[in-house]
Amino acid sequence: MVHIPVLKNEVLKYSDPKPNENFIDCTIGEGGHTLAILEKNKPNGKVLGLEIDPQLYETLKASEIKNRLILVNDSFVNLKEIVEKYNFKLASGILFDLGISSWHLEKSKRGFSFLRDEPLMMRYDGKIQNYLTAEKIVNGYSESEIERILKEYGQERFAKRISKEICRAREINKIKSTFQLIKIIKRAVPVWYQHKKIHFATKTFQALRITVNDELNNLEKTLPQALEILVKEGRLVVISFHSLEDRIVKNFFRKESQRGQLKILTKKPIRPSKEEIIQNPCSRSARLRAAIKTWI
Repeated sequence: MVHIPVLKNEVLKYSDPKPNENFIDCTIGEGGHTLAILEKNKPNGKVLGLEIDPQLYETLKASEIKNRLILVNDSFVNLKEIVEKYNFKLASGILFDLGISSWHLEKSKRGFSFLRDEPLMMRYDGKIQNYLTAEKIVNGYSESEIERILKEYGQERFAKRISKEICRAREINKIKSTFQLIKIIKRAVPVWYQHKKIHFATKTFQALRITVNDELNNLEKTLPQALEILVKEGRLVVISFHSLEDRIVKNFFRKESQRGQLKILTKKPIRPSKEEIIQNPCSRSARLRAAIKTWI
């Protein structure tokens, strides 16, 4: 496997998988974390792995990770339902890796990356007809709504200018591709902003992706389900990649800790080491938080 799972050693440290324990990987992706957990929970421990993307799910199904893995093509927002359906009881640990996988950026052809000229879809589940896509947002939403999305979910300082330029451009031609959108963003932002370390389109793409997949709402709906499913002293480990996700996790942990339901294991989020960032630059914004369930 070429895929490098982010914060793998830290995931193993805080999820602490022991022989014969069952785990849930809510975002199995390319299987890196799951493979590491399966090494630790053998001989009889299982992993329930959820993957929302049907293509990535099929790739995983055909891979070498088969032994003791129950693979499900569904969203983690349906976690409780899935656990009941597959009778997957007594989970000792639940992991969320909320980062976009390299597969989505490099191979999905759905417009997640600003480095490739692709259709503006940005859906993890691959659904298009009658479903929200990035193309529908940039061509159909009002200027003020696009501005709100870029501000709220992208924390984009030039949200007003970019939304205005998007609305101006779509009157001439429908915006269908990533490169079209990048040209529009480039026209809207100052020259100095185009030469920063982080690509000038990053925040706009992030905001659109979060909106299309309803990422923040789904996370808020799922964390209480995960807590309920865990056994007593079961561990909840979450890796987030931007401050909006991290805030949701932090607030949830704090609230449940005050209620006596969780004991927080990470006072501050765990960040990747310099060595890991050099080896895997995609890990640079990762933050890991972990907690242990303290009630039955």
